[in-house]
Amino acid sequence: MSIAGFDPCGGAGILADIKTFESIRIYGVGVCTSITYQNAEEFSGLNWISYENITKQIDILLKKHKIDFVKIGLIENLKILDSTIDYLLLLNPGIKIIWDPIFKSSTDFNFHDDIKFKEIENICKKIYLITPNINEIVQIYKTDSAIESAKILSKFCNVFLKGGHSDEKKGYDYLFTSEKTFSFRPKVISEYSKHGSGCVLSSAITANLAKGFKLNKACLYAKYYITKFLKSNSSSIGYHKL
Repeated sequence: MSIAGFDPCGGAGILADIKTFESIRIYGVGVCTSITYQNAEEFSGLNWISYENITKQIDILLKKHKIDFVKIGLIENLKILDSTIDYLLLLNPGIKIIWDPIFKSSTDFNFHDDIKFKEIENICKKIYLITPNINEIVQIYKTDSAIESAKILSKFCNVFLKGGHSDEKKGYDYLFTSEKTFSFRPKVISEYSKHGSGCVLSSAITANLAKGFKLNKACLYAKYYITKFLKSNSSSIGYHKL
């Protein structure tokens, strides 16, 4: 299940997540948290979906489908995120939740400014994996070291640190677990950037977990997927294909 915003251009949010799930041969369902007004280069605004209507979508889907893996993307605030996580765990205590924190769009629209690390840590205690990029992890802890911040957060849940924004080791991603740290080196650095690439990478990890891969393998295969996605064409919207 993808719980995320609706991006009408299809590059990010629910549409990108479902495309990724289907390409990896996992059937995906979607719960909408917002309607955004954007294309790949411009973001003009959004309307949030209420928590009540989010849970109504979850309810009708779980009446038909057994959902064991959920990816959460854009959501209005940490309070609604926390309540949504609690609701999912109430319905399925064994569910694995992957949260891709989105504080700012790729077109520089700020969704969240007041980020409190204690609230993030409490949320992470309930989920399986968080997938921040370097800018987001630094924003959580207000530090200059993304690696050290990710290590701190890994005390509460697994952390996959996306390295696409790195100036030093561009494209290097890291997985921090309570036992070990894994690094994922890019085979190539794509000359093309893509709108929604963070959404795609996180949903690829989720799909691979749903296929039964262990976390480090799920992340490795997601890395392969995003590399092909980034190289798929020269535009800001990528093609989904294995």
